[in-house]
Amino acid sequence: MSQISREQVQHVANLARLTLTPEEEDRMTRNLNDILQFFQQLNQLDTDDVPPTSHVLEIANVMRDDVPRPSWPLEDVLKNAPDEDNGMFRVPAVIEE
Repeated sequence: MSQISREQVQHVANLARLTLTPEEEDRMTRNLNDILQFFQQLNQLDTDDVPPTSHVLEIANVMRDDVPRPSWPLEDVLKNAPDEDNGMFRVPAVIEE
């Protein structure tokens, strides 16, 4: 597997508008190359009989069923509204016309 060069780290840092010190460039180059070496180790594993998965653990929807129910009385909902108009909250305009 190829190695990441310091010039590649500088190029990506420039694209991301990051200013790295020479020490940070060296450390980032070493860290990224360590990650690539780890992936190379993973590529050596036999995964032919392993089915593709999106999660390591089985997951299930834990939300409750959506059951209709009565809503709060309008008077209670608007009780703390700073301003109300015709049963609706009145809020300051955020877009000027």
